[in-house]
Amino acid sequence: MTFDTADALPQFPAERVAHYRRTGLWTGEALGDALRAAARAHADRTALVTIDGRLTYAELDELTDSFGAGLLARTSLAPADRVVFQLGNVAETVVAYYGCVKAGIVPVCTLPQHGEREIRHLAAHTGAKGHLVQADFRNRDLVGLGQALQRENDALDTLIVVRGAAPDAARTYEDILEAGRDPRARAHLAGISIDPNELVVLQLSGGTTGLPKVAPRRHEEYLYNSRVWAEALGLTEESVLLHPLPIMHNAGTVAAMQPVHLAGGTGVIAPGADPGPILELITRERVTVMPVVPPAVAIRMLDHEDARRTDLTSIRRFVIGGQRPSRELIARLERELGIRALQMFGMAEGLFLFTPPDAPEQARLATVGTTISPADEVRVLDIGIEDEVPDGTVGELACRGPYTITGYYRAPQHNASAFTSDGFYRTGDLVIRQVLDGRAYYAIDGRIKDVINRGAEKIHADEVEELLVRHPGLSNAAVVAMPDPVLGERICAYVIVADGEEQPDVTSIGEFLLEEGLAKFKLPERVEVVDAFPLTNVGKVSKKELRADIEKKIEKESVTP
Repeated sequence: MTFDTADALPQFPAERVAHYRRTGLWTGEALGDALRAAARAHADRTALVTIDGRLTYAELDELTDSFGAGLLARTSLAPADRVVFQLGNVAETVVAYYGCVKAGIVPVCTLPQHGEREIRHLAAHTGAKGHLVQADFRNRDLVGLGQALQRENDALDTLIVVRGAAPDAARTYEDILEAGRDPRARAHLAGISIDPNELVVLQLSGGTTGLPKVAPRRHEEYLYNSRVWAEALGLTEESVLLHPLPIMHNAGTVAAMQPVHLAGGTGVIAPGADPGPILELITRERVTVMPVVPPAVAIRMLDHEDARRTDLTSIRRFVIGGQRPSRELIARLERELGIRALQMFGMAEGLFLFTPPDAPEQARLATVGTTISPADEVRVLDIGIEDEVPDGTVGELACRGPYTITGYYRAPQHNASAFTSDGFYRTGDLVIRQVLDGRAYYAIDGRIKDVINRGAEKIHADEVEELLVRHPGLSNAAVVAMPDPVLGERICAYVIVADGEEQPDVTSIGEFLLEEGLAKFKLPERVEVVDAFPLTNVGKVSKKELRADIEKKIEKESVTP
């Protein structure tokens, strides 16, 4: 593995690059050029639907060109500069994202819910110069956050406000579009040449440490990721794809919007995971594909009062994304709503696994699928070493391929342990490989890493613990996952109260963590006070025993009248 000396950007080995191009997987295109070509081919078709309206391909192409040109004309941003995104599921997010891609400006994909602590870290880590914020995002003063970060980070000199007024020295979304409509600005944009090996986006990883690692994705491989996933889903110009998760997430960009737009279909953005609007959009738009639906969203759809009165017959692909498939959930979807669910597993680092429609029933019910590209390489490794384990044996999922990263951004020390000597990414996920009808399928069996999967959002236990131990009333804290029928997992904090201090509760703990800058969705939802933690035979806190304890308590509470 080699690194660029300027920013320690991991490179694909030359022999693999040559192979991917020789076999036609990589086509030498930049993502923006591919999107323009799709727009020309499908100009009058509907490209994007939101609760605010709809855009044709020609309209979306025009807006994204204007936004990209405006960034270069009206701000200090230039190709290769980084811009932090804190935008929700609105049309402006897609326009701004594609505009940056076309201008060679690199989006740093965060969520509007991320707190000041995370955004401060990511802006500094990526060397971001710009910050896009949504003024009307629910219960968040993102404009104020943007101003605060600008005051302490001299490099962060461009603040752009979407759906609201901009403070002094900031720009609005409309300002950028207006500047980009000038013929001179458009000519400048048209003259930009983007190397397909350059960065296209920086995605957040669900990696091993508290503050998120950053996965560097490149034009050529990210474009291939979108195309091969579109092929796996069977997307065409007749497809109508609905996405209920955050757009500025790997699932939103490479698993939803980019694939459907490259195929000429219609992308429908739900404002959130509320099942009411989702059901309405399915009926109104005759949605055919819903990829990467978290189990929580599927359960909420099932439990909604309108679900059985909603016409869902248009759905052809309903793909549940997550760790472990629930046979009961899959059976309920088919029995109660007439939806045949498929499984998938994906990561910001690259690899997608998927149970295709022709997969054996055992694979659909008991695994998260098989590889989507003929060039995906998967190994199941013995824990801590590079030897492979036999089929049917639990081991660590490791992968490499034409759209899997070769290293995290500016993390050489972590990369040394996260990748094998020959470049396979060690995911930290425990899997079992099963061969069915001559094809390998993979069942998830847990995680090596101490990560809580709350409704498809990965929360690092040590990040929350690091802040909890600062609480003046606590002497120690340990955070574990507790099972939840809707979100899959929620956060439980086991705490030891300091001598003479009052016993804390969920509310007081939450208020403290919010003041420390932690995002709201990472707050513990249950607090268990103990005198001491169980320990392993080497003296570490036994998270296994804590998880078993909370599972037992929840099970007992569920049967107590």
